[in-house]
Amino acid sequence: MSSRDTDSDAAPTEAPDAADVLVVGGGVAGLTAATFTARAGLDTLVVDAPESILARNAHLENMPGFPGGVDPRRFLDLLREQADESGARRRSGRVADVVASGDGFEVRVEAGDAPADDGDADADAPAEWSTRADAVIAASWSDVSYLDGLGVEIRDAGSKRYVDVDELGRTAVEGVYAAGRLTEKYHQAVVAAGHGAEVGLTVVHDSETPYYNDWVTPEGYFTDRGREVPPGCEEIDADERERRRAAARDRIRRAFEDPHPEPQRTHPSLVEDDLGRLDE
Repeated sequence: MSSRDTDSDAAPTEAPDAADVLVVGGGVAGLTAATFTARAGLDTLVVDAPESILARNAHLENMPGFPGGVDPRRFLDLLREQADESGARRRSGRVADVVASGDGFEVRVEAGDAPADDGDADADAPAEWSTRADAVIAASWSDVSYLDGLGVEIRDAGSKRYVDVDELGRTAVEGVYAAGRLTEKYHQAVVAAGHGAEVGLTVVHDSETPYYNDWVTPEGYFTDRGREVPPGCEEIDADERERRRAAARDRIRRAFEDPHPEPQRTHPSLVEDDLGRLDE
């Protein structure tokens, strides 16, 4: 696997380049997994349908670090920004099929069904496109029909389908992983984030990418003890530490100073809107 330049774009006018890792689903688990794989230097492509179920949550109250709760749509925005800035690419669409090909996978994607005013739609986007990936992380919910031809073990439970994985998110098919709710994890955002991170790191380690830990330390933490800074770690001096702290404070302040501009969502069956948007 190798890293590439980033090119985040919600709706392409042509098929994106092949990726080291293709993540199916742009919810909490998928975006978190993508953040970790991209930060490790793996070229990561996230294929995201227009809606995350988290957007239906009126107020996310049990996410660690937010004692007053957090707007779930704003939380998703920040997850997307973090994945983008870590180097992941994002494209809108629905993965229709994943087929083993050589030492990787051919992935066929159908255009997403976002309405023209949703911000993710693009009139020039193709109705269907294909790309390749060395590894695939399934993090969608709850459709996993795109895995049916691979031999992945899937359990049907009424209208839900769950993917069988080992303790680190590997399926029975080498190179195919699954994260989040579709692996029968508890339906909580923090659980999805944790499992997405774990699966992302599993992909990194399985790729044999030199990698120790995703860790930023004060200057000298390793080097003043005569050690080289391990892969995936970074030492920063006091000036850089303060710059990052100030930038982080400013970004959080700006992110939450105004209400989220998009309407609250609910289950699409309850309103006359394909994405379940409520009039506000």
